[in-house]
Amino acid sequence: MEQPVHYLRELFAQLGLPDGHDDIEQFIATHQGLNARTNLADAPFWSQSQASFLREGLRADSDWAEPIDELNVRLR
Repeated sequence: MEQPVHYLRELFAQLGLPDGHDDIEQFIATHQGLNARTNLADAPFWSQSQASFLREGLRADSDWAEPIDELNVRLR
């Protein structure tokens, strides 16, 4: 059975963030430059629940892992 495919826009919605194209680009521009040694989920701009979701999504290699990885790359 195929797992659902999620996109960056859906990830932003899941995190409770504005999910329009311009909103996503603004978020990335604002927070870009995240230290390579900092785990994405440990970045200071996440709430505790957002960080938990990101951490669990990667740990469990869930269907959210791809958009989380994409966000991670774009924030570096």
